[in-house]
Amino acid sequence: MSNAPRIYFLGIGGTLMGNLAILAKQAGYSVSGYDGKIYPPMSDQLANAAITVYEHFEPSHLVPSPETVVVGNASMPRGTPALEFVLANGIPYQSGAEWLGETILRSRHVIAISGTHGKTTTTAMVAWILHCAGKRPGYLIGGAAQNFEQAAELGTGSHFVIEADEYDTSYFDRRSKFRHYRPKTLTIGNLEFDHADIFEDLEQIKYQFHHLIREIPSNGRIVVPARHQEILELLERGCWTPVVNFHIDEQTAIECNVDYSATSTSSDGREFDVFRGKCKLGTVHWPLLGLHNVSNAMCAILAAEHAGVEPEESIRYLPQFKGVRRRMETIAERGNTTIYSDFAHHPTAIRASLEALRSHVGTQSIIAVIEPRTHTMSLGTYRDALKDCCVAADEVHWYRNDSIKWNLDELASDCVMPTTIHSDIDELVECICSPKPTKTHVVIMSNGGFDGIFRLVGEQILQG
Repeated sequence: MSNAPRIYFLGIGGTLMGNLAILAKQAGYSVSGYDGKIYPPMSDQLANAAITVYEHFEPSHLVPSPETVVVGNASMPRGTPALEFVLANGIPYQSGAEWLGETILRSRHVIAISGTHGKTTTTAMVAWILHCAGKRPGYLIGGAAQNFEQAAELGTGSHFVIEADEYDTSYFDRRSKFRHYRPKTLTIGNLEFDHADIFEDLEQIKYQFHHLIREIPSNGRIVVPARHQEILELLERGCWTPVVNFHIDEQTAIECNVDYSATSTSSDGREFDVFRGKCKLGTVHWPLLGLHNVSNAMCAILAAEHAGVEPEESIRYLPQFKGVRRRMETIAERGNTTIYSDFAHHPTAIRASLEALRSHVGTQSIIAVIEPRTHTMSLGTYRDALKDCCVAADEVHWYRNDSIKWNLDELASDCVMPTTIHSDIDELVECICSPKPTKTHVVIMSNGGFDGIFRLVGEQILQG
């Protein structure tokens, strides 16, 4: 019988919890856990890590008591039999973020990647740069980075790169997850209102960010875009850490009052020059699209610099960065039609993704297919912003799932481009896959399963 300390994960099938379980296994724990039905890719990743997973909870799983039970957030509310057993029997428990902060991150140089958009891509970039530089980093990425076989790695070096989410920690801890990570390096790529299910306004989000900033040491680094008004206002509340800023200049002028800047030398962001002041450090040629990804790259370059990798070195590594799945990822092609999957689920992200594709394909047709699935989107918080966030597309199709709490028909009458509302997924798939007379790019945008649309589209394409 193994003498390794036991740890049990409630909600092990979720992206965060499953990857934490993998990190625990790498750290030498005896790991098991429970969730409802668990699907690929997480089910495969847990099996490959030889982690015992139960799809039905039995009290015997927790007898004798493990060292701790790590409790997931959304999937394990009060009233869940497994959680009630833990509480009734006084078994030690923690949130996933708390366990990670105390157990894995405590002795590491934590590089936290935060912001409303771009966290997953930027986290993967920093991990890739440090990997190429021989730093042997640990990392936890909230998506499938195409340069790595798995989303979580303990690493043997001193650095740990983590996607720093502002969402709350658990039912018993309403602090943002990133409050548990105690980073030495922090990037804030952007800052907007989101997560309307837990935050009333942007002010509440800034409150969490301010307290995160209060915990960063004076020998740390904070990386921010130079002209982001909300971030500037946040830093004015108090900052005891050196701040390094950057500017993305779409034209050719280099701002003298910023630390670093990037100038896109192609219309689609696939080539850009990097400057320190007025000194050109190098040029990045890479496969990613859009100025938003140039901004992500600058965050990554400057975070890696604080970890000991010179910007010139990062510039050499970024061309081999393949991106993250479901970020303008081509998933099917037939005839004149190319179909992409994109994770954009906020008006700003939707606009950035579509504008990036437009700059790449020129006058070819773009069709946006969007599921407003998040709590913020389903509640109608952004209904006004949604009316013009798709201006780069030629037509837009919105999908009305069962969670929508407002009348999507408003978009059909108010949008500035041809707009259709769908409630039938099969009808929508038929519309997407029907033959197109000219070259057409269909972008399916959602942060969830979209009622199986990706599988259905693939099947329809294969059937020809």
